[in-house]
Amino acid sequence: MTTTDQTATDPAATDPAATDPAATDPAATDPAAPEPAAADPAAAEPAATVTDPAATATARAGLPLAERALRVRQHIVAMAASPEGAHIGGALSAADILTALYFDVLRVRPEEPEWPGRDYFLLSKGHAAAGLYAVLAERGFLPVEELDTYARSGSRLGGHPLRTVPGVEFPTGSLGHGLALGLGLALAARRDGRDNRAYVLLGDGELQEGSVWEAADSAARLGLDNLTAVVDRNRLQINGSSHRGNLADRWRAFGWRAVEIDGHDLDALSAALREPPAEPGVPTVLLADTVKGRGVPFLENRAKSHYALLSPTLRHRALKALAAASRTEQDR
Repeated sequence: MTTTDQTATDPAATDPAATDPAATDPAATDPAAPEPAAADPAAAEPAATVTDPAATATARAGLPLAERALRVRQHIVAMAASPEGAHIGGALSAADILTALYFDVLRVRPEEPEWPGRDYFLLSKGHAAAGLYAVLAERGFLPVEELDTYARSGSRLGGHPLRTVPGVEFPTGSLGHGLALGLGLALAARRDGRDNRAYVLLGDGELQEGSVWEAADSAARLGLDNLTAVVDRNRLQINGSSHRGNLADRWRAFGWRAVEIDGHDLDALSAALREPPAEPGVPTVLLADTVKGRGVPFLENRAKSHYALLSPTLRHRALKALAAASRTEQDR
């Protein structure tokens, strides 16, 4: 079973961006990207002008969702600047979805990850693990400082999520399996008379996997209204466009309630994800329109941002762009 949006657990094994210096920096081969020259004035500015995501998080409780999402993106950028790089584009596009889920929707206890009353979350697009680790750290499942070990030898924070990470229900990475796993959790909860809900985040390129549609058909047939799928519809995968026609009609044909939504509108996401089943026995899918590389202009809407290893200059440029976008949003 294969898909063009799939990468191996070791990105260097299959992804040219992990080994080819020309593919590593998005700016290296893309003339539209800012040139990371040593004389760049942004690089000469003091680092103190950019929030350092590696700093110990203080007073995280009570932060607005937008501030949470900013911190998540800052962590993702920092991980993409680590020696192994990261699948940064899809992690940034999913950052708002993850933030809404973990800070406004999911019933979880970070101090008790195996709490029986928890809601379940599965990152089916497991290559976006940097985004999941960032939100788990901000939520308190693991120390923020542990993000510095991302993809290092001996770290539990691998290129794809493993069960050894607190808050991870299943290891994912081989695309197309997350929805079936979520189906199983939702079905078990219903049979046990529990009110746990299951949420599954998929990539739009991942929908080329036939197993996704087998699970979709079964979930509708079993009447699992405690199952919600979210599709990160950024319309790009590693080799180009992932657009495959009218997704809403396709999901509806399989018996799902399909809702199209702005995947970067935190309030709308929270409201839609919290909404009880509109119709008993009908699972829900949110088709979240997102931007690959969201928040970092030289990565946005570019297939080559699927995986990147950011140089120190590009790391600084990305963090500065995120901070500037946040200030702009606050001024509105």
